[in-house]
Amino acid sequence: MADRKTAQPRKKERKEAAAEAPKDKKEVAMQVAVGAVDGGQPLGNGEAEAGAANGEAVEPMELPPFEIITGDRIDPFAFKFQFKNVEYSSGRNKTYLCYLVDKGSADGLARGYLEDEHAGLHAEEAFFLQILPDYDPELNYNVTWYVSSSPCTACASKIVEALKIRKNVKLSIFASRLFEWEEPEIQTGLKAMQEAGCKLRIMKPLDFSYIWDTFVENDECDLNLWEDCKDSYEYYQEKLADILQY
Repeated sequence: MADRKTAQPRKKERKEAAAEAPKDKKEVAMQVAVGAVDGGQPLGNGEAEAGAANGEAVEPMELPPFEIITGDRIDPFAFKFQFKNVEYSSGRNKTYLCYLVDKGSADGLARGYLEDEHAGLHAEEAFFLQILPDYDPELNYNVTWYVSSSPCTACASKIVEALKIRKNVKLSIFASRLFEWEEPEIQTGLKAMQEAGCKLRIMKPLDFSYIWDTFVENDECDLNLWEDCKDSYEYYQEKLADILQY
């Protein structure tokens, strides 16, 4: 493992996915639906130019952003890559959020995951809009997140806002890595979350095994933790403790 005094996690890039080429059949179908005119083919550059030449107003086609992906269990290869608590997180440009919601009612425990591409809503904000859009003020909600990286500045603000409105929601967040932890605005956001009542923790090795068993399509196979998993946990836990105590 790199020297703890000099190594710092590489910043995670926030890519705009809307400009990328389609990656799956769903996106291709979505583009066809948006671009088709009167049952014909989507307008390409040549057709757009022809329309302009005829004096017709042709609006450039804007592809819709990636939607938030929801599900019950994560692909095992995606889990091993996205949740790996390495110090250098190059290529990990999305957030995976596994959640547990306990309402203390007969409905039982709600479980699932969210995945984003940072083109629109981030997974943290999407949780309150899609998973917990309505809540009963008579109930007490205990919500637990296991996230591939800690929230960005914007998401931290959204979380603080949501917790101020939903006084009966208690949120605990377990993060695999700290996102841009050395940036002052990130540190301010983490502190604000703690002040709003959110419990912040770094995932221990046992937490990764729990996620593997609970949220991953594991084919009943055991998880072999990667090298330096424990050392990376201790590294990030120390950084988080330093941030939150000041």
